[in-house]
Order: sequence, then structure tokens, then C-alpha cells
Amino acid sequence: MITFINSAFEVFNTWCGKLIFADILFFLEDVEIPLVIFVLAGAGLLFTFKMRFVNLRMFGRAIRLVKEAISSGDLSNKSGEISHFKALTTALSATVGLGNIAGVAIAISVGGPGATLWMIVMGILGMSTKFTECTLAVMYREKRSDGHLMGGPMEYLQKGLAEIGYRRLGRVLSILFCLLCVGGSFGGGTAFQVNQSLHAIADTWPTFSGYAWLYGLIMTSLVGVVILKGLKRLATVASRIVPFMCMVYVALALIILVSHWDHIPMALWAILQGAVQPASAFGGLIGVIVTGIQRAAFSNEAGLGSAAIAHSAAKVNHPVEEGIVALLEPFIDTVCICTMTALVIVITGAYENPAYLDLVEQHKGAALTFKAMSETISWAPYILSIAVTLFAFSTIISWSYYGERCFSFVFGERYSLVYKVLLLLVIFLGSVATSVNAMEFSDLMILSMAFPNLVGAVLLSGKVKSALKDYQNLLKK
Repeated sequence: MITFINSAFEVFNTWCGKLIFADILFFLEDVEIPLVIFVLAGAGLLFTFKMRFVNLRMFGRAIRLVKEAISSGDLSNKSGEISHFKALTTALSATVGLGNIAGVAIAISVGGPGATLWMIVMGILGMSTKFTECTLAVMYREKRSDGHLMGGPMEYLQKGLAEIGYRRLGRVLSILFCLLCVGGSFGGGTAFQVNQSLHAIADTWPTFSGYAWLYGLIMTSLVGVVILKGLKRLATVASRIVPFMCMVYVALALIILVSHWDHIPMALWAILQGAVQPASAFGGLIGVIVTGIQRAAFSNEAGLGSAAIAHSAAKVNHPVEEGIVALLEPFIDTVCICTMTALVIVITGAYENPAYLDLVEQHKGAALTFKAMSETISWAPYILSIAVTLFAFSTIISWSYYGERCFSFVFGERYSLVYKVLLLLVIFLGSVATSVNAMEFSDLMILSMAFPNLVGAVLLSGKVKSALKDYQNLLKK
């Protein structure tokens, strides 16, 4: 059974990867770059300049809006289902997770310390991308017959593009996005999370290594209890778990960094040097950039459109408000948490330790991060095992909402239960798939979402720019 599942993953990855991840030969060099890398980086640059560096100008305003949402409670005077804070934590619960722990370790083990810098750069550019797509999500959201809001790329692709004369294109892209998002929820949102968390826990408690099916069954049961209750239950759980997880993980990382404070300058130099002068010259530089951008996209999801689905349900007075709040996500996720993880791995040298070669080759990134932290804090793996389980759990429940909304958009609200049953099945299957197959399937599905989403976001970016100008005028008044 396990062999069959892994073979199915491998065949699917190979066939679909050739179809969607067409490589581009870089000029003058025999260097292959996935097309999605150009799309994500180019969109980030475009939105940053077009919105006049909204990622920096509105950073303070974003913090104030979140503070207001926490202090104001329910915000019943605004239209929407959940507050800014709950929308932010719901989206963060999908992004702050194993991408920060496992993804960073994989990026450094594959691309070296220099990949960290490109992750940070992509995180900063991603703030503008996240602002654009989440503003559009609120602008084009609609209330369905069951009283729930439906918003996200599927709505602004269909409605927004129809407004500017691309009705057929919008319909095709909206359906394509939904199908890829459902696949992404099964891959990176579920299978990868269960797989990486299982290996991390099994490394600390070896007993679990022989009972993968039991871990999958437990996770399936816990997720089922939450996702069957809907968005409000999901948002409540996320708003409680995410801050706790972040505090625990950041505290452990800070302990290690403070205890090795004299090594931090050397680690920063290794990151900077590796980012611009890798050993394999130009071809290696491209490889480092590609690795950094790819892992950053998987971690903060900027450009993929997934977080826009959660933010579309936020209570707002103006669509731009939620876009401003959303730009905090890549900063928290990539610029802060991913950088701390990278420094820990570089300082300890875990990514090049021969004793951990097996973890590197099998892409067991979470387990590699555990090893790095345990070199300084012997009991860290036990705390991290609990944190990783919560990271995986919160990510799965958030992605279950994304996938369910997209499934309902295509097939109708009455079939949402079908999706939830399929997701619970994938949770179990993810526990018995190999790490390499789970990661490749996750990258394939999630990164592919960028194509339809960013086509629409770029075409509609003029509307976002006008909305931002209108909001700034309101602030002045």
C-alpha cells in the first residue's frame, strides 16, 4: 500500500511537472530556471513600484490596524465575518509553520547559506504582492446564499477581469486557480505538513517511526473535529494557536542566538557571501536565487492567492485596510522567523554536518532544524516536537478552508462535505508517503497557483492603485 502511494506521487510529480514547471534556459549559460520564479519575482517588483513601496510606507499603519482589531473585539460595526486579527492569524497559521522550520533547512542544505538573503528579498517584495491580492479579495467578495462570504482569486479573476473586458479569460483562470488550490491544499497544505511533522517527531520519539499510520489517524481525527465546524471555529483556533507557536519557537531560537552571539557576524557574512559569490560561479548563483525564491514562496505564499481567501472574510470599512494588514504576513513569516531559523542552522553548521547527511538527502528539513537546535539546547527537540505538531495542525485547518472554498466555487456549496472527506483521506496518506515525493508534489501544486492568480492581479493592479489613493485621501481627511 505504502509503495503504491509513493509510486503514484512520483508519477504525478513527473508528468505534471513537465506540463506546468517548464524550465527556461538562462541566457549565455546552460542554467535552467523554473518559469514560476520569473513570475513571482517579477510580480513582486511590479507591485512594489506601482504601489509606490506600499510595503514600507504602510507598515506602521498595518500594525495600528491590528492593534485596533485586538482592542475593539468583535468589530460588529464593520462588514465581514472575522476581525483583522483573526484573518491575519488564520492566514499566518497557513504560512507560519513547517515552511519556516523545514523549508528553510531544505533551502540552506540545497542552496547554501546564501539562499537566506534571497528568501528575505522575496519576503520584502512579497509584502507588496500580498497587499495587492488581499485588497482585490475584499473588493470582489460576495455573500453566498448560506450567509458565508466567498472571496479570493476565484472571485476577482471572474468578476474583475469581466469588468475590463476579459470575461472568458477570467472564467477559465478562476476555475484553473480553484483546481490548483484544491491540489495545493492536498499537497503543501496537508501531505507535506503531516509528512514533515511525523519525521520530526519520530526523530525525537523513535517509537513513532514504526507507527506512521497511527500518527496520520490521530491528525485526521483532530483536523476533522475543527474543519467540520466552519470558518469561525477555524479562526478562533488559529487566533489562539498561532501566537503561542510563534512565541515558543522564537524564544528557543533567541536562546540559541544569544548564546552564540559572537558567531552571528560570521553567519551573516556567510549568508551575504553565499548570496552573491557561490563557489560554482554564475550557474551556482542562479541556483541559490532560485532556491531562495522558491522556498520563500512556499513559506509566505505571496503571489499564490491562498491567503486572500482568508482575508476576504475580514471586517473592514475599506478594502485597502485588509490589504495593509495582510502585508505583515511575509514580514513576520519570512523576514523574521525564517531568518532566525537560518541563523540557527548556519551558526551550528548543521546543514553541512556529515552526521546529518541522511536528513539533507531525504529533505527532512524539520528534523535537521531539530538537530541544529539540540546542539545548544538538549531538550529543545521535545518542545519543538509539540510546536511542530501544532504548526502542522494549524496549517492543515487553514488550507482546508482555502481548498473547501475553491471546491465549493467550482462544484457548489452542497458538495463541500465531499472535499472535507477527501482532505481527511489525504492527511492519512501523507503520513505514509516519502519526504521527497511529498515535497515535490507540494511545490508543484502550490507554486502553480501563482500563474492564474498573478495574471489577474497584474491586470487589475490599476484598480488597487486607485483604491489605495482613495484610502490615503480618507486618512488625510
